[in-house]
Amino acid sequence: MTPTAPTPWQFTDSRGQLATAPNRPTRIAAYIQAGATLEDHGLRPIGIFGSYHDGPDPDPAKSGRLPLDEVAYFGAGQALDPDAVLAAGTDLLVAVSYGGSAVYGMEPDTAKHLEQHIPTVVLDIGQGRSLSEVRDCFHALAASLGSTEPPEAAHALADAQAKLKSLISPTTPALLALSPADDTEVHLARPHAWPDLRALTALGVPLLDPPPEGGANWATVGWERAAALAPQLVLADVRANAAPLDPARLGTDIQVLPWNPELPASATAHTAFFDGIAEVLRTD
Repeated sequence: MTPTAPTPWQFTDSRGQLATAPNRPTRIAAYIQAGATLEDHGLRPIGIFGSYHDGPDPDPAKSGRLPLDEVAYFGAGQALDPDAVLAAGTDLLVAVSYGGSAVYGMEPDTAKHLEQHIPTVVLDIGQGRSLSEVRDCFHALAASLGSTEPPEAAHALADAQAKLKSLISPTTPALLALSPADDTEVHLARPHAWPDLRALTALGVPLLDPPPEGGANWATVGWERAAALAPQLVLADVRANAAPLDPARLGTDIQVLPWNPELPASATAHTAFFDGIAEVLRTD
């Protein structure tokens, strides 16, 4: 019997750049959020790298269902070792960007060096993309690599969204999404700047807007100014770079929900996100 010829692989990423390989890649190195997303699609990366906020160890808040004891960690930012990525036999690099073409989480020279040696896919997860668009991009990549989430994951997501939408009423308290900075300041998220928060808004969940001054994604203010917004429900950043939250800084009877601004872009993870908020609203 004549052996089957290898099937060339290709994928066009969010930059419009075509990544190609003579065979379907199987040894994937990915940004931690991308790696957690691929894990939900049945594709375990051989290694991951972090963001400039991360240290010598991966942030478990970002890792989703990845078994961190089974996946190599290549570092983050300036500490990311490109030689280790290459030595691991990586045949595909999956990175993310927040708009534009810049690879998030590694130095530009490192990204350029790796892209010269390894097929690279960069997926845009920034505010220009809806949550479903981000999810669809990863779904398409996983499908090109021969795997996908089980069909029931999409059904569970649709059910979770419908359930959450049914709980919204004129008396539903508005959520405030934030990331504690330190004892004096807090970063308040702009709902329009985050795909997951925009998805909540589209389902009718009210969110509090921070003051207009500040950056595109966050308004950094003192705790007293944040408390003046009188939040009842708070989505608090649980990533390692966020300071611990003392709810008393915002007032009394504050209910806190964990929030991962770098949630895996999978139906499984998004279902858990919507279900968590629905559970709080149901019992509020």
